[in-house]
Amino acid sequence: MRRLGRESRWSLVAQFGQMAAQQLVHTLGRQLGLRKPIGLDPEALVLPDSALCRKAVGFVAEVSPAYLLNHGIRSFVFGSAIGRYDGFEFDPELLFLACVMHDLGLVPQCEGPEDFEIEGARTARRSLIGWGTEVDRADIVHEAIALHARIGRAQRKSPEAALTHLGAGMDVIGVRKEDFDRAEVERVVEHWPREGFKRCFSQRLSAEARMKPDSNIAGHVGLGFIRKIETAPFAE
Repeated sequence: MRRLGRESRWSLVAQFGQMAAQQLVHTLGRQLGLRKPIGLDPEALVLPDSALCRKAVGFVAEVSPAYLLNHGIRSFVFGSAIGRYDGFEFDPELLFLACVMHDLGLVPQCEGPEDFEIEGARTARRSLIGWGTEVDRADIVHEAIALHARIGRAQRKSPEAALTHLGAGMDVIGVRKEDFDRAEVERVVEHWPREGFKRCFSQRLSAEARMKPDSNIAGHVGLGFIRKIETAPFAE
């Protein structure tokens, strides 16, 4: 995938505004009893356990700090729950691979000169093909990772891309938090602790924005994204 470039300030403002409006509508729907909460039964906390998924988890655990590995797993749990709630037809294995590997571009072994999303997507695709994954399936994971921080774009692509975006967004800033009961969210965090996520992730994204001022994430940081992380609906 070619370099996507930084979106304009006004485009990001519009996208964040649209997201906030959607959250308000969902919140009112919950309060009026028109929307049921997303349920997380015990089966929802069982992760895909194929040889490929185990390989991906082992690789991410080897190169990433615990706060990023657990973030990827929680992103899958939240993303797949949203997918079932919204009626998506998605491949659980591909969604898991995309979620657990989506921040590889932030670790020293995988970072490079382009946006961290693109660098991570390339590393994931190359790794998956090296492990024997079909190219078309590796391409789906690549696209999901490359677009996971692109508000408005990811939702127009594959179900796996949309749900990687939504699952990661829920875990980072509380996207779709209005559809989850707090107790359900706490269950997920108990299984995969946050390990100082807000502090560590904020520092890493701030550093990324300074190093790559023309990147997508630099635009987010410039519009107060770090504050959104700090005020996300999680205890730490």
